[in-house]
Amino acid sequence: MTTIGFIGSGSIGSTVARLAVMADHHVVLSNSRGPETLQHLVAELGPTARAATPTEAAAAGDIVVVTVPLHAYLDVPAEPLAAKVVIDTNNYYPERDGIFEDLENGATTTGELLQQHLSKAHVVKGFNNIWVEHLRSMAQPAGSPNRSALPIFGDDAGAKQAVAEFFDSIGFDTVDGGPLAENWRTQRDTPAYVAPYGAYQESGPLPGTPASMQAVRDALAAAVRA
Repeated sequence: MTTIGFIGSGSIGSTVARLAVMADHHVVLSNSRGPETLQHLVAELGPTARAATPTEAAAAGDIVVVTVPLHAYLDVPAEPLAAKVVIDTNNYYPERDGIFEDLENGATTTGELLQQHLSKAHVVKGFNNIWVEHLRSMAQPAGSPNRSALPIFGDDAGAKQAVAEFFDSIGFDTVDGGPLAENWRTQRDTPAYVAPYGAYQESGPLPGTPASMQAVRDALAAAVRA
């Protein structure tokens, strides 16, 4: 049974954890405030979930989801993630994260920043272009005609295969968008950011629109780097 570790257990982390538990994975959740703050979520998820510190979650996971604000990426423990597959959900929001000049001028990408910090891990960008309400509601069994696809980016073929298999288990197809250097194609305000899956509103859920693999490929291709 695959164990999914979580460094960060906010809206995206907790939603992916729910999908993972539904797919019979074990989950180990962590956040910056301590395991005791996650007991309600762990109780909701059931006996295949437990809370831990970030270092413990990193060590426990066969795959580890890093879902912290970008400004905190240097706090992610590097040593226990050596040689592991890491899914990076981070997006760059200057109003929250402050200004990163190398992101502003296109010298690097969010995924590459985390890969540089986790130099011995295999970072795959994923889950960063879909609104959490659609992620929560749009999972479908393999072969469903209305199954949606999620893009990934990474520099290690084996890591991308592991992430694609995990995505399949929780209800989504995968589109390989290329290396980490291309993950700007799913950043905010690109055609692949949220829009393929439907509208977004802060006041509550909206029905999602299935986004086929071809629709996601087309959205990635339409992106223009500022």
